[in-house]
Amino acid sequence: MPTGVPVNRLAFYSRGMRNITADEVRNEVDEWLRANWDPELSVREWWRRLAGSGLAAPMLPVEVGGRGYTRDLAAVVHSALARGGCVGPPLGMGISLVSPTIAVHGTPEQKRDLIGEILLGEVSWCQLFSEPNSGSDLAGLQCRAEVDGDEFVITGQKVWTTGGQFADKGMLLARTNFDAPKHQGITFFAFDMHQPGVEVRPLREMTGRAMFNEVFISEARVHRDNIIGGLHNGWAVANTTLMFERASIGSGGGGNFGVAIPGTVAKQLERRVGDFVTSRPSTAAGSVGSGIVKQFTELARARGILDDAVVRQGIAELYVLTEVNKLNVLRARSGQNLTGVEGNLAKMLMTHTLRRTRDIGSAILGPGAVLWGEDAPTGGALQEMVVYSPAPAIYGGTDQVQRNIVGERGLGLPKEPGDFRTVPFRDLPKNG
Repeated sequence: MPTGVPVNRLAFYSRGMRNITADEVRNEVDEWLRANWDPELSVREWWRRLAGSGLAAPMLPVEVGGRGYTRDLAAVVHSALARGGCVGPPLGMGISLVSPTIAVHGTPEQKRDLIGEILLGEVSWCQLFSEPNSGSDLAGLQCRAEVDGDEFVITGQKVWTTGGQFADKGMLLARTNFDAPKHQGITFFAFDMHQPGVEVRPLREMTGRAMFNEVFISEARVHRDNIIGGLHNGWAVANTTLMFERASIGSGGGGNFGVAIPGTVAKQLERRVGDFVTSRPSTAAGSVGSGIVKQFTELARARGILDDAVVRQGIAELYVLTEVNKLNVLRARSGQNLTGVEGNLAKMLMTHTLRRTRDIGSAILGPGAVLWGEDAPTGGALQEMVVYSPAPAIYGGTDQVQRNIVGERGLGLPKEPGDFRTVPFRDLPKNG
């Protein structure tokens, strides 16, 4: 486990022996922040302290650097960190997706080395799953990994790779057996992005940003030791990753703390951590938490339309949607997963709520909803949400994919017909 400023180790390691309350967690984080937060530190040193306390990724098991907290207690940690005005942990796919996946499927060495460097913010990760011809049909991927001694030679193309331009490593899904059925010949690799044969090209979106990328891989290499979860077992490992991804998206993510980019590419590790503290309220694209209801209420009041029946009904609807999503997430956190698809339901509800946020916010702003830039109402944040709003219904598995999963796994409905479960992948029609 990464080391840092000493914490109460007795309390830290004995958490599993008693029921810890949200108030205890909140008070401990507040006390720890008073003793450890220093805006004059470098980002690297601050993240070292955070990792050493177990607060960087509190849901991880204690033995790999976390605290073994449930999701609701982890949310208390994030909220306390945000309220403390500090920079949060090295957020991104490393902490949210890679580290819990490796905690489940990794070898002891992988857990020690790969999770350790993630918690310290030394390495940034991306997700090399989707391909031009296998997005919603992820198991139809054709990126190939061919054995060459103790290494695999990787050739293929990935797309919609979030944060690929900053990534040191990638979660790579590649086909290692074209003679196996569609879902059985895939392997999950920890892939070095800084090697010959890897080209990352940013994709510009409607928002004007370039959050996504396409990645071209031409005879790059990965050692056998970097297989996560076993050869040809990548589909099971990927489903673990997707489960964490959908639960994270559905729950609305972390707190409103300052953010720095982890890894070597962004070159932020040696900068003053206080430079990354933000005081701006969270109205970013994709934000659908309960705070948006308060913001919309204040915005409608300032524009003199709070008494308008349509506006009031819209804000009330948004409140109901956020509360229902909160209750659904709480049920999942409590372990009462009656159907096993609470994460999928949460993601679908989040995307629906975001669309309604877009509609209701646009109704409040009126013509101002089409303006852009810092001089626009809300500083352009709501306008960016309007443009961004179609994306969450696509990434992390489309709404249609989520409905299929809920229908088949949650409701026990018949699976789609086809022989793709037994026919070798090379014999299937393209995307069959």
